[in-house]
Amino acid sequence: MVTTRTFKSGNSVALRLPKALGIEEGVEMRVREEQGRYIVEPVDRPKRKFNIAKVAGSARNLQLIKDEDRLFDERPLLWEKLAEAERGVDGKSKN
Repeated sequence: MVTTRTFKSGNSVALRLPKALGIEEGVEMRVREEQGRYIVEPVDRPKRKFNIAKVAGSARNLQLIKDEDRLFDERPLLWEKLAEAERGVDGKSKN
């Protein structure tokens, strides 16, 4: 927990956030009051939109994946291994 003081900044009251909190300069913050407490949190930034049209021309040598390259070797899955281990060697549940 960090303690700090408010101070006057122009016509506003400001709150200095210590460097130890790791908040970068210029981050837009939301301040709200709940039951007499002030909550300061970063504003969610909208996710960047990806424009595929700008990228499409840069992948001229890109080719479709062949069907044989889409096949995977069969192998036991982790949850299957865990279920087998829980059942034990004799097939009965350890619980």
